[in-house]
Amino acid sequence: MDILWSTILQLSWKHIVMWIIGGVLIFLAIKKEMEPTLLLPLGFGTILVNLPLSGAIGEHGPLTTLFDAGIANELFPLILFIGIGAMIDFGPVLSNPKLMIFGAAAQFGIFFTFCLASIFFELPEAASIGIIGAADGPTAIVVAQKLLGSDSAITGAIMVAAYSYMALVPIIQPPVIKLMTTEKERKIRMPYKPQKISKLVKICFPIVITVIAGLVAPESVALVGFLMFGNLIRECGVLDSLSETAQKVLANLVTIFLGITIATKMQADLFLNWSTLLILGLGLFAFIFDTAGGVLFAKLLNLFLKEKINPMIGAAGISAFPMSGRVVHKMGLEADSQNFLLMQSIGVNVSGQIASVIAGGLILSFMLPLI
Repeated sequence: MDILWSTILQLSWKHIVMWIIGGVLIFLAIKKEMEPTLLLPLGFGTILVNLPLSGAIGEHGPLTTLFDAGIANELFPLILFIGIGAMIDFGPVLSNPKLMIFGAAAQFGIFFTFCLASIFFELPEAASIGIIGAADGPTAIVVAQKLLGSDSAITGAIMVAAYSYMALVPIIQPPVIKLMTTEKERKIRMPYKPQKISKLVKICFPIVITVIAGLVAPESVALVGFLMFGNLIRECGVLDSLSETAQKVLANLVTIFLGITIATKMQADLFLNWSTLLILGLGLFAFIFDTAGGVLFAKLLNLFLKEKINPMIGAAGISAFPMSGRVVHKMGLEADSQNFLLMQSIGVNVSGQIASVIAGGLILSFMLPLI
C-alpha cells in the first residue's frame, strides 16, 4: 500500500493530459485506421512513459535502451528506409520523368518554415523544425539528431510532429487541396501512358540517384543510400524473398519499434510546454504550405501547357508515401468516377520521397559547419 500511495502522490494533471493524448492516438489507429502500425505503439508508449515512476524509462528502462540503440544513433530510421525503398516502384517516374519536378516543388515549405521558425528558435532548431514539412519521419529524426542531439528539449516534439502529421495526411491534405483548386480542375483527367522500362534502367536508377545525391548533398548519402539500396533489392530480380521481407516484416517491425521508442520523448514534463505547441504549429504550417505549394506549382504550369495537368497531383509531392498519392487518387475519383490519377500521383509521391531526403541532406550540409 505504501508503494501504491507514493506512486499516486507522484501523479499530476500533466500525466493525465498525456494519457488522453495517448488515448487519442490509439483511437485514431484503431477506429479510423490511420497508420495503426505507427500510431498504436506511439499512443501506447505515451501512456507507458507517463505512468509515475515508470520502469519503462530511466537509466535502465527498456524504452530508453531502445532509444539509445536505435534512434540516438539514427539506426532505426535508416533501416526503415531500406523497407520503404523496397516498396517503391519508380516505373511511373521513369515513364514520365517530368513528374519529378513536382516532388521538388513540394519541398518549398521546408525552407519557408525554416525562415519562419528562425524568428523563435536558434538556427539548428529552426532547421530541424522546417524539415517536418517533408512529412518524412526518418529524415526528420536524422536531421534533428545530427543538429540537436537526443538531449535537446525539442527533439521529441519534432519527432512526434513529423510522424503524427504523416499519419494525418487523409485529414490535413483534402481541405487544403479543395481550397486551392476548383471542381473543374479536380476533374481534369490525365490518361496514363506507360512505357516499357528495361530491367537495366530500373537497376541503374537507384545507383545513379545515390551518386548524384552524394555529389549534390554529401550529408544525404546515408539516407538516400539506404532508400535506394532497398529499391535495388526490389529491382535486381535475384533477391525476391529478401525484398518481400524488407517490404513487410522489416518495415513493420522497425515502425513498431520507432513508434513506441519515440514515446520516450513524450514525457509530460518534456512535452507539455509552449515550445512544443509552437513546434506543432510550425510543423503543421510547413505541411500545409508544402501541399499548397505543390498544387500552385501545377496550376502555374497549366498556364503554359496545352495538355493540362490535374493540380491535385502536385500535393502528392510531399514525402508521405504512399498515403498522399492515395489521397489524391481518391479525390480524383470523388470529382469524377472515371478520373484515375493513381499512377501519376504515386509517381509524384515517390519523387517527393527522394526530394525530401535530398532537402534534409542540403540542410545538414548547410547547418553542420555553423554549429
